[in-house]
Amino acid sequence: MKASKVLFITQEITPYVAETEVSTFGRKVPQAIQETGREIRTFMPKWGNVNERRNQLHEVIRLSGMNLIIDDTDHPLIIKVASIPSARMQVYFIDNDDYFQHRLLAKDENDEEYDDNDERAVFYARGVLETVKKLRWYPGIIHCQGWASAIVPLYVKKAYNEDPSFRDAKVVFSLFDDKLEKPLQADIINKLMLKGIDRSEVESILPANANYDDLMKLAISYSDGVIQSSPNVNPELLEYARSKNIPVLEYHPFETFAEACNKFYSEICPEEQEEE
Repeated sequence: MKASKVLFITQEITPYVAETEVSTFGRKVPQAIQETGREIRTFMPKWGNVNERRNQLHEVIRLSGMNLIIDDTDHPLIIKVASIPSARMQVYFIDNDDYFQHRLLAKDENDEEYDDNDERAVFYARGVLETVKKLRWYPGIIHCQGWASAIVPLYVKKAYNEDPSFRDAKVVFSLFDDKLEKPLQADIINKLMLKGIDRSEVESILPANANYDDLMKLAISYSDGVIQSSPNVNPELLEYARSKNIPVLEYHPFETFAEACNKFYSEICPEEQEEE
């Protein structure tokens, strides 16, 4: 019997941050999928409001120490880890002083959205993928959740597609009703470019003055499946996925969500189904 490996790249997980639709999803779904017999790894950013002492985070020295270059600037990558004993679930945290350590999620203490949330998403995506490479772990499914993970599908399909950890992986993207209000940075395409990415292809999806919906369309365009994880997701985004013949799992209440999600994984990645 071969259990699938599922990599969860999520935006937030309760109890590390306040309970929201996204953080509840990030907490409960990986556990439920793990309980079906699949092996999981779970990542989230180490937002500044994550209490390291109370949640017993500690740095993983062997995984830390890499510098990621974004816009010609070096940004040290720090990896921390903690466990949720009640769920038998380990969580890896992507940390960096510039992007996460002293800053909250999408908005600051004055309820103002950060100008560089899209750039933070770029760092988070690269940080997770580089760490999984170091772990030498080979997921069959990569499940991305929330705007912070929106750059991951592009990277998996274009920049990391020949890496052994990702070349056979299928990407699933969860859409939530968690909208960023500010437009993306004018130079965000420059900052996300890596070898293997066709600039003109990205520009056709992220126009000048691109916004949250454009960022979601970027994620959808490079995903193998899309999940409606909120009842109030913009229907235009779901229709965009369908127009590209990308399978869509419609909204399910949590009581039936894990079962539906597990089945969806097997439809997206049939070679990962358990064999008799």
